[in-house]
Amino acid sequence: MSILARASSRRSFLVSAGTLGLAATSALSAPFYARNTQRPAFSLGVQSGDVDGGSAMVWTRTDRAARVSVELSTTESFADPVRLSAKDALPGTDQAVKWLAEGLLPDQDYFYRFRAHDISDVNLVAEPVTGRFRTAPLKRRAVRFAWSGDTAGQGWGIDDVGMKTYSTMAWHQPDFFIHSGDTIYADNPMPDEITLRDGTIWKNRVVTEEKREVARTLREYRGQWKYNLLDDHVRAFNATCPAFYQWDDHEVLNNWSASTDLSDDPRYPEKDISVYAARAARAFDEMTPIRVPATEPGRIFRKVSYGPLLDIFFLDLRSYRGENQDEKSGLLGWRQIDWLKRELSASRALWKVFACDMPLGLVIWDDYGRKSGIEGVADGKGGAPSVREGEIADLLSFMKRKDIRNTIWLTADVHYTAAHHYDPARAGFTDFDPFWEFVSGPLHSGTYGPKPLDPTLGPEVRFIKSSGGGIDSNLPPSAGLQFFGLVDIAASGEATVRLMDRENHELWRVTLQPEGYVGA
Repeated sequence: MSILARASSRRSFLVSAGTLGLAATSALSAPFYARNTQRPAFSLGVQSGDVDGGSAMVWTRTDRAARVSVELSTTESFADPVRLSAKDALPGTDQAVKWLAEGLLPDQDYFYRFRAHDISDVNLVAEPVTGRFRTAPLKRRAVRFAWSGDTAGQGWGIDDVGMKTYSTMAWHQPDFFIHSGDTIYADNPMPDEITLRDGTIWKNRVVTEEKREVARTLREYRGQWKYNLLDDHVRAFNATCPAFYQWDDHEVLNNWSASTDLSDDPRYPEKDISVYAARAARAFDEMTPIRVPATEPGRIFRKVSYGPLLDIFFLDLRSYRGENQDEKSGLLGWRQIDWLKRELSASRALWKVFACDMPLGLVIWDDYGRKSGIEGVADGKGGAPSVREGEIADLLSFMKRKDIRNTIWLTADVHYTAAHHYDPARAGFTDFDPFWEFVSGPLHSGTYGPKPLDPTLGPEVRFIKSSGGGIDSNLPPSAGLQFFGLVDIAASGEATVRLMDRENHELWRVTLQPEGYVGA
């Protein structure tokens, strides 16, 4: 069946979804989380993700076992829709289901609608839910996307305002959003109230059973995701903007690696970190529209091609890292590095964006029982690269030799926003071309102070906004220091990066001119 009809305008769909007026709504709508005893319900809205020029993942969840179907159309009225094969939403996946929609037209608005009926009574029918996405272009056109990280951390949950940064991002109508890790905080229990330094009270208007303790069981890891999806801002954003997910540490627990020692931590009865990592990875796959190869369950590193102007390389600095306390242990691992070099060499896109879950040049220590250990890439010593810095240095040298240009690194993790420029003229290691790294976040978590720079790769701070450190660390979302970034790639090829806050103030921008490109 052909899908060739004209799509409704993007703005009209955003308005109909309630996204643009979301700040005036309550932070939680009862129909999305309260079980309807008469018929099934789509309890957490819809999501799309990993959209390219001919395919997309779409996701939803029901509040009980149900038979779910999905249809796609290029019109908001769903004239002449294409229906994908129905699936059963069952307890084995916590009633979460997702589809890979293939054979789509490039550069086309698609609307998708989920329907469901009770698996044991076809007469109990759910109210349908809808979403939209736009496929990547085949030809040059302007592309806009957002990125950030860190959602619902440090006990800051859904208050009366809710996770407002998501509706601010939606106002910009990005083609897609990169969530750069710490997508949940499985190790941060959520209290009902937090006393702020001025004596006022932060009230988490919504606290679920799974959020009152650290996550240990699969049900509890799933519950971390379900909590975030109770927020109106998040659900409305998901309905209109595809999300491309990667993970960092808090999806499992703080600063985890394969060598994390839990022997003295009474919160975790099972002492093998791999048990929790496996449960977290399963929940991550089930609760997001990530495209995971069937032959490689749990794999997060991947490339998404978004037309001739952009390839995005999603890195995984968690799954393959060695011990944090061992300077001989890497982060990426040979398998991921080999994949990355092959994909970079094959890429014909103008811009190559690295979605990296940690900054490259900031000194980040392991504070999970081993304060002398290294949590990030940089070792804090300067000079020649250590093993973790060496992985990045080797990659940068490879790109210089292969003449792979027009690269941008995007990251989060440190709970403030910054622009870093890396230059061999300032570096202890010099065999690379200059490049930019942009840091954003948190989306809805505590805001912290700046981290020190390691000079090995020659970073220089061109802009920063943070809590300032010291007594001002872990400022709540109400302090206003919640951040996201926007990247606009024009059809001419130039890329403009903007650092924004949740009140939609533009804090800083830079426009980058591509090398070796003749614009449209």
